[in-house]
Amino acid sequence: MKYYIIAGEASGDLHAANLMKSLKNLDPAADFRFWGGDLMQRVGGTQVKHYRELAFMGFVEVLFNLRTILKNISFCKKDISAYQPDVLIFVDYPGFNLRIAKWAKKEGIPTHFYVSPQIWAWKESRISAIKRDIDKMYVILPFEKQFYEEKHQYPVHFVGHPLIDAISQHQLGNVEQFKKEHQLNQNRVIALLPGSRKQEISKMLEIMLSITNDFPDYQFVIAGAPSQDEDFYHPYIKKKNVNLVMNRTYDLLSTATAALVTSGTATLETALFKVPEVVCYKGSNISYQIAKRIIKLDYISLVNLIMDKEVVRELIQKDLNRKNLKTELNKILNKEYKQTILKQYDELEEKLGGTGASENTARLIFEDIKN
Repeated sequence: MKYYIIAGEASGDLHAANLMKSLKNLDPAADFRFWGGDLMQRVGGTQVKHYRELAFMGFVEVLFNLRTILKNISFCKKDISAYQPDVLIFVDYPGFNLRIAKWAKKEGIPTHFYVSPQIWAWKESRISAIKRDIDKMYVILPFEKQFYEEKHQYPVHFVGHPLIDAISQHQLGNVEQFKKEHQLNQNRVIALLPGSRKQEISKMLEIMLSITNDFPDYQFVIAGAPSQDEDFYHPYIKKKNVNLVMNRTYDLLSTATAALVTSGTATLETALFKVPEVVCYKGSNISYQIAKRIIKLDYISLVNLIMDKEVVRELIQKDLNRKNLKTELNKILNKEYKQTILKQYDELEEKLGGTGASENTARLIFEDIKN
């Protein structure tokens, strides 16, 4: 079978790569053509574009790059037509993928969507396009099935969360060797996960690193994103207790005492590694003001959204400052406070439904296009 897959971000690259592995187990002759990243490339197939070329963040940034985005959409349609896939698989990245899906549906190409757009948060009007253009939807959050089926009468498959697979399959190297290699001290590591895009990394690290002098006995270790070069981080690692590790986020989380994390998939990854965290977010003021008026959520982190309560502290926009960050980091370094968080992390993992998301989704896709 021929599979055309579109993932536009680092998290999509991870989930798509694991899906590809599962599809290959079911279909050894699987042929992949994709938009994605390094992880998908390692599985095999033909990479059309890297997600680094697609990563535009926020309303203003998208507007400034609209011409590039439209060119990519046009090119993608032509590339799909030339490839003639048996199935088109979208992995998150809804702004781009739903446009391609509208075209593909008219072309008679089967459309499957893995990792639902977060229309329960904003742009709920997209439900009409999803019903019209997406043949099969695979959701990874437990409340999404109820949202789609009860509120919008659109049947979906809840397959479990792929991060549980990714973490359970992660082959940790020798932890002691990792610590030695990066000169990390036991129980004294604060992981900094500032995001994957240049503009958010710069903004987040400036604030996160403002408190390093307040915790001289701890090492602050930046998780370098695979989408960035190591040189990009060099201006941020001038302080004595600041280190950088590239492409080793899971190894870092396995050794971390606590973490400061930019909102997004990383908040859930950190929780699944059982690391107490403070969630951080600060965007451009214009983008934030627009988002605040259209996003109808009580929380921004996946941890709190899934649990439907504040499990981890969220510092957003003006609340993300040196004083608050210092206060909240002190809290999660407290042993008793940490135990409370870890207990709720266990409940979170139970809600996510265990391992098997990639295998479940691959089986459903393969059976559907085979018949």
